[in-house]
Amino acid sequence: MRENDRMHFFDEDISGIPLPDVFNDPFDYTPHPLCRMAAKQVCEYLASKQDLSEETGKGKMLGVLVVKRQTPESIGFLAAFSGNLAGSNNHPYFVPPVYDLLAPDGYFKREEKLISDINRKINDMESSYHAKSIKTSLERALRERDETLATWKLRLKQAKAARDEKRKGGITPEEEQRLIEESRFLKAECKRTERKLDEHIGQLQQQLNDIASATDALKKERRQRSAALQQWLFSQFVVQNANGERKDLCEIFAQTDRHTPPAGAGECAAPKLLQYAFLHGLKPLAMAEFWLGESPAGEIRRQGQYYPACRSKCFPILGFMLQGLKVHVQPPEDKTIEETDIIYDDEWLAVINKPHGMLSVPGKDGGTSVYAQMKKRYPDATGPIMVHRLDMDTSGLMVIAKTKEVHKALQQQFETREVKKTYTAMLNGEIEENSGTISLPLSPDYEDRPRQKVDHTHGKRAVTAFRVLRKGDGKTVISLSPLTGRTHQLRVHSAHPDGLNAPIAGDRLYGTKGTRLFLHATSIEFTHPVSGQRLSFSKEAEF
Repeated sequence: MRENDRMHFFDEDISGIPLPDVFNDPFDYTPHPLCRMAAKQVCEYLASKQDLSEETGKGKMLGVLVVKRQTPESIGFLAAFSGNLAGSNNHPYFVPPVYDLLAPDGYFKREEKLISDINRKINDMESSYHAKSIKTSLERALRERDETLATWKLRLKQAKAARDEKRKGGITPEEEQRLIEESRFLKAECKRTERKLDEHIGQLQQQLNDIASATDALKKERRQRSAALQQWLFSQFVVQNANGERKDLCEIFAQTDRHTPPAGAGECAAPKLLQYAFLHGLKPLAMAEFWLGESPAGEIRRQGQYYPACRSKCFPILGFMLQGLKVHVQPPEDKTIEETDIIYDDEWLAVINKPHGMLSVPGKDGGTSVYAQMKKRYPDATGPIMVHRLDMDTSGLMVIAKTKEVHKALQQQFETREVKKTYTAMLNGEIEENSGTISLPLSPDYEDRPRQKVDHTHGKRAVTAFRVLRKGDGKTVISLSPLTGRTHQLRVHSAHPDGLNAPIAGDRLYGTKGTRLFLHATSIEFTHPVSGQRLSFSKEAEF
């Protein structure tokens, strides 16, 4: 394959656009102007291909990588899609996959066919007429056994009563012997009937056991083949970094907490783009991933919006592939203790105003946190201190406990929903309703933490009341009252199409990255654990 096969050049003049000095962080970036231009050309190409545009209209993540060719020197871009597109993962306009698992004659497809054949055999055996007939016969035999034994039990009881009645009038030894023999005969006959019924049931059960054993053997073979194929597949995904070093996915994920790669690892756009660039001597300059088409069920994806690379699949892979490249690192926003306003303070608790960009508790990468500042401010405080948390990007009111007893009492109020909270948010978009309630169950998006998703099957109940404060110029300022306390509840309920369908301004996870997340915990109301007084505090948002 020639180097230029998958490298495209810009339709517009780019001579006046400065090139980036360092490669952008794929997990936290603002798209470079050249990336936006490249994405536009990719969309125009897809629009010209009816089969591909129909497919992307259903929803697809795409990526572009601005690259520099050394000889002759030129600037262009590469394009990729995540997963497969229109039943294939290899289209001429886009870079090829790291490993083509859909190759018709490849080992993966052959093994996949064998596993599919095993699935069919299992389904045929479990749903066959023969198996169903045996199950029906067994159920009928069990019923007949219960009914027959019940009849025998009644017969034995009646016979015993008759014998007892005869004995009351006085009987000879010979007659007593006949009664005893009659009792023994009836009991023996009952036992013979029970054994015969049990023998028939045992035969039917054995036939079912034989079918189950055969299907269990096939299921075991299926598990073994699937695990072996998955392991083999990951070993075929060999990626290269900027230093020219190579590792397969098994080696890369062995160093992570999960130890094994998740399904679909290596098939996202970002690894494909970097792999092609490194293998063909192209220097990566900037990367961006964007969404086309409808949003997947439960998730929040918007047409034409740019997104960071997913963490569960891509974070370990890109962590290796970017070694050797100078990558932009966003310095953590640090807040000093003077910026954490104390709204209320007594010997048992405090209410503070947390700045946006500050962690509630210390993170893995350090940085200033509310917890650290409060420990420093109240060195004599006992107990956990932190009663509840706010997302790092959210500003607003928080309650701090100074004793274990107060901490326990306040947490109980949170658990029983005695604490009332309201938030103010600025939404990107003008919503039609002026007030209402959103009820959308939420669960973690395990493939892209820390994102949450709407999940009507496994999600936990999440309810939010809202009231519009003002709107105009394409924005809505709104008051939000969470009636439950799920992670990212307000952010998802605002952004999701079945919610307000208007993401909170500056929401880098569910909307568009900005100078800050325009979400502020405006008020909080609770009962003082010591005085019993109902306290209410408010701090208006600065937007």
